[in-house]
Amino acid sequence: MPTVYEVPADVLINRLAEELKVSFPEVNPPPWALFVKTGCHRERNPDNPDWWYVRAASILRKLYVKGPLGVSRLATIYGGRQRRGRKPPHFRKAGRNHIRKILQQLEEAGLVTKLDKKGRVLTSKGRSLLDSLAADILRKLKTSGGLAALA
Repeated sequence: MPTVYEVPADVLINRLAEELKVSFPEVNPPPWALFVKTGCHRERNPDNPDWWYVRAASILRKLYVKGPLGVSRLATIYGGRQRRGRKPPHFRKAGRNHIRKILQQLEEAGLVTKLDKKGRVLTSKGRSLLDSLAADILRKLKTSGGLAALA
């Protein structure tokens, strides 16, 4: 059976974001999500109005690949370089509030669960969702002849 490792990450994340938006009503952006930056290293808020679903899909993929992760480690993964004018740039972690809220929503949906003092991991429901999407994507890639047909 194909797994997440065998399909392109961007294709999987976009398909998973659409699946979360349609099939899981527990995962939805709060009202403040339109106005918030994703961290202090960003200068503007995200351009994509569906960035909440894309970030949730990305978090699900990270949990699949990297195992138990907590909010702090996810904030480090999604962090970036803060430009400071003439001063040298420094690394800054991403904002933690949106990561925490997304994880809580994914827990309500039954896709993620907490491990005691280790962070969060995927449940069997979440793992099977990602595996089935990966199998579908790989099947379409093989029949259509490449990435151009998925776009």
